[in-house]
Amino acid sequence: MNKGKVYLVGAGPGDPRLITVRGLQCLKESDTIVYDRLASPRLLRHAKAGAELIYVGKLPDRHTMKQEEINRLLVDLALEGKTVTRLKGGDPTIFGRVAEEAGLLYDHGVEFEIVPGITSAIAVPAYAGISVTHRELASSLSIVTGHESPDKLDRSIQWDKVTNATGTLLFLMGVAKIDYIANQLMKHGKSPHTPVALVRWGTRVEQETVVGTLETIADIVKQRNFQPPAVIVVGEVVLQREKLRWYERKPLFGMRILVTRARAQASALAELIEEMGGEPCEFPVIETRLPQEPEAVKALRSHLEDAESYHWIIFTSVNGVEYFFRWLKEFHLDIRRFHKARIAAVGPKTASALHERGLFVEELPEQYVAEGLLDQLEPVMRPGEKALLARGDLAREVLPRELAARGIEAVEANVYETVIADTKDSMVMEWLREKAIHMITFTSSSTVGNLLEVLRRNGCDDPISLLEGIPVASIGPITSQKVAEAGLALTVEANTYTIEGLLDAIASYNKNRKSV
Repeated sequence: MNKGKVYLVGAGPGDPRLITVRGLQCLKESDTIVYDRLASPRLLRHAKAGAELIYVGKLPDRHTMKQEEINRLLVDLALEGKTVTRLKGGDPTIFGRVAEEAGLLYDHGVEFEIVPGITSAIAVPAYAGISVTHRELASSLSIVTGHESPDKLDRSIQWDKVTNATGTLLFLMGVAKIDYIANQLMKHGKSPHTPVALVRWGTRVEQETVVGTLETIADIVKQRNFQPPAVIVVGEVVLQREKLRWYERKPLFGMRILVTRARAQASALAELIEEMGGEPCEFPVIETRLPQEPEAVKALRSHLEDAESYHWIIFTSVNGVEYFFRWLKEFHLDIRRFHKARIAAVGPKTASALHERGLFVEELPEQYVAEGLLDQLEPVMRPGEKALLARGDLAREVLPRELAARGIEAVEANVYETVIADTKDSMVMEWLREKAIHMITFTSSSTVGNLLEVLRRNGCDDPISLLEGIPVASIGPITSQKVAEAGLALTVEANTYTIEGLLDAIASYNKNRKSV
């Protein structure tokens, strides 16, 4: 069997968007991914289908696998002919022991590639508003390991030279030794008033920063029960923080938000959450698909082929627009056959999806629900007219019922079906158990019940108890009603029934939460 290849990849400091393009490429192509706790678990979702995931991470009080065993594992996997990514937090060459792993691979004739990553030494301070160099404050820096015991630190660090060698000192993995580190720096000439910052889990949703001076920082860390992992920054550059802490000022900073909408739509919401400083946790509980039953397809074809008879086409979702056009293509129907029909949409996103296809909405309600659309249409619709409702099989009956009551022939064209997603995700289940999810979002009424069912399918006997205490956000009153019926407590409801409106409401909640 031919030997495989090993990519020794730096995953960056925590935010999964900070991995390099090359690193992500290696991740997507590998048969096996060997990872530790400092690499964002969200990166694993880029693994190809069927890839083997092996956790070898180390915790402060235990080692899942010794370094020598990790080295041997990489060799064995490659000798089996596998393409392997060894995913390491930060940059693999900065206290990442990559030389040991690469050395053994070389000894066994295994091809390898070192893929640099963004080191936490510079990225974590940057996310805390600290530039490690500054033209007036520090023109040089030192990166020092703080992980060793005091006697080893004294053997590996020449304190009399390191203390004043550069403008900024950066200690990685040194939280437990902060008292000793601070005392050694003061002993060898650093002023007790030198600013110090510790940034814990930098670039992640858990990011936390404490600031003090060399003479006070150890007591502050103890009083706050400040735990590793953290980067220690020593120097005048820490003073920049009050002006430059850009990340912590983002409206969703500190929030990990569960996204329950369909996978095809989740990415747009996830991107907005990230842009606002939150961490999206995608856990789709619904899927949309083309109707499967032959009778349903036959009925839909009949409805669409009657194109010239419609006075109105009403779209109630972006999905309705997408699937409507998929069926036109499937049935070889020209959109121009609907030339007699005026177009109405329930909300701006639906209208935008139509605009992208060259169709312009004539009627758009102020309230983005069926009731609002009915109010909008009442002055312009006439009894005897015929309307095609392009929508999903679980759509509410309000629209066809009320249109019929007004003398409108409402033809329900179920252009897509909504089913429960087969989502399995042990990481999300663990976050829910630990209350590490800070908000659950529901963007449609169907996502509410489906979330409970998906949780049951993931082995949870009592989903309501599991979700208890986790804030819930709803996109609008119809969805909020389903939340209440399911036995969940609503925390936030959007004022404007759009994704942007939902996130604005969550941002207001987050601001109020921090001010308490």
